[in-house]
Amino acid sequence: MYFCQKLAYNDMVHIEQFTFNAFQTRCCVVWDDNGYCAFVDPGCSSPAETHEIVSLVESRGLKPVCIMLTHAHFDHIYGMAALAKEYEIPVYAHIGEMFTLETTNPAVCGAYGLPLPDTFPMIKSFSDAHISSRFYTVSKLDTIEVGDLRFEVIETPGHSRGGLCFFERTERVLFSGDTLFAGSIGRTDHPGGDYDLLMKSIFEKLLPLDDEPSGSASASGSRHTSIQVIPGHGPCTDLATEGMTNPFLQPFNLPYDDE
Repeated sequence: MYFCQKLAYNDMVHIEQFTFNAFQTRCCVVWDDNGYCAFVDPGCSSPAETHEIVSLVESRGLKPVCIMLTHAHFDHIYGMAALAKEYEIPVYAHIGEMFTLETTNPAVCGAYGLPLPDTFPMIKSFSDAHISSRFYTVSKLDTIEVGDLRFEVIETPGHSRGGLCFFERTERVLFSGDTLFAGSIGRTDHPGGDYDLLMKSIFEKLLPLDDEPSGSASASGSRHTSIQVIPGHGPCTDLATEGMTNPFLQPFNLPYDDE
């Protein structure tokens, strides 16, 4: 079962979202004005769901550049192998997600009787720069270019060991994966989860983004609009709303530093 919806057409970024698999995981196709695109968290779990992505690419004449993983939980990567093979494109993820692939996914899928996703083009262990010829590790020092779009890589561990968010500063769009939701935060009870780390990631790395200048000033010189947050599940939101109303992000929930 899938659901497709046009999510945003800003000045330079175009996004369409799909809701895939039994966990209602959001997969986004994001592209620039020239049609260069990336797949964010391709959770398409059947040939029919994967076909929906391929059909969008073909109908809009898009040119796939890469796959970007906020994390590697099974429901976010079911379609990764098929799309990587179809378009011969690299996959970007954090090195910490090797634990997710080797430990978390087998444990959770085994507990629920779910199939493990195909992890091609991954191999058993990481090298310094990449896994095989297509799976690349990224960190906070990296920027992923998708045509004219530049996604800053933000390390946000907590929901998983190698959780990432992708931020397009000029267009003020944040793919938050399962780190931050509308009115909630990611769960931390799976292997590799850490509640304190998750809270530090949100308070110290995500919420401050809304106070930073955007890549381009508005014509009127007025205060910028809040950053649009596109999470891995549920409705979209913005950072200002979450900072003010999310019950998990109130001052009494500030992460405790016991060092």
